[in-house]
This record gives sequence, structure tokens and C-alpha cells, in this order.
Amino acid sequence: MDTLALYRQAQDEFDAMLAVVPAERWETRSTCPEWSVRDLAGHAVWGQHQLRAWATGEDYADRSGAPGSPHPAPIAGDDPLTTWRKARAACLAALTPEALTRNTTIPGLGEVPVAAVVSLLTTDLVAHAWDIGHTLGADVRLDPGTVTAAFDWARAHAVRAPGFFGPELTPPPGSDDQTRMLAFLGRAAWEPVAA
Repeated sequence: MDTLALYRQAQDEFDAMLAVVPAERWETRSTCPEWSVRDLAGHAVWGQHQLRAWATGEDYADRSGAPGSPHPAPIAGDDPLTTWRKARAACLAALTPEALTRNTTIPGLGEVPVAAVVSLLTTDLVAHAWDIGHTLGADVRLDPGTVTAAFDWARAHAVRAPGFFGPELTPPPGSDDQTRMLAFLGRAAWEPVAA
């Protein structure tokens, strides 16, 4: 599967998790300790806006949804699913073959083609789809292709800092690829959701 197809799959997985969030759970503290489920949605919407700007060469100075930001929930608005879907559609429309070859500068990564940022956001969406589902108590099974893509990207580029990926955890022996990928990103997929 190519970079853009993997990204669409990751978007689909994230969308599927957002679509099942009950109205009363948007403010629930997520597996990302500083963020609620609505904050995760706001962060993902911000990522779509940011990627669209990089793809088109437009300026987008809003940092309110960036990794480590204190409260990205307002970006998601009152209807996070609709807000996400609008941002997703605008982002995908901007990801033309020409746009994927455009260079942009990313803090921590330097100057990279937009296609490389698509891989970063694939990883981000895969992780946060799991975060939302796990927070809701679901047994989240991600697409093996997006799991592999996210794991490959993370092993090559993971940023270990507050607001980014947590410390790598040691998964139980015999864990599957998804559990090992999530452990690498600081997520204990084998532990139940705290009540």
C-alpha cells in the first residue's frame, strides 16, 4: 500500500473510533494523560489543518492543537466528528502528487517532503485511534498495514518528550505487532482501562 493509501486507512480507523464516542464521553480523560477524548479529536483536526497548509504552501501558525499543547478540545468544537470529517476532506483534497513532493520544515525532523509528514500523521492517527477506542473500553484491532507503517515510522523517528511519545514500554512475551507498536509508543495495550 502506498503512503497516501495508508494515510487514508489510518484516517478511516480514526474516523471509526470518533463515530462511536457517546456524547457523554467526550470529556473523559484519555490514555494520553493530559488530554480528554475531545482534546484528541481537536489534536487530530489540527493535524489535518497543518498538513493541508504544508501541502498547499499556505501559512498556518495556529499551535493550539500541536503535540504537547494544553487543551486542543476547542478545535474539535461541539460536534467533533463533523469537524474532523470536514478537516479530513479538505486535507485529502490538498494531497496531490505535486504537493507530496513539496518540501516543508518540521521541528525535530528538519526539511522533508510532505509525503514524509503524511507518514508521521499516519502514525499519529493510528496511535490516537487506539487511544480513543481503549479509553472507551473497546478491543481495538487496527489494520495490520497501518500498524506496520506506524511501527516502521516510529522506530526511525520517534520523539521521546512530554507531549510526544511516552517512554517505550516492554510488552508481554508473545505480543502481537499491534501491541509491540503501541508499547514502543508508550501505550500499555495489555492493561485494562482504568475506571
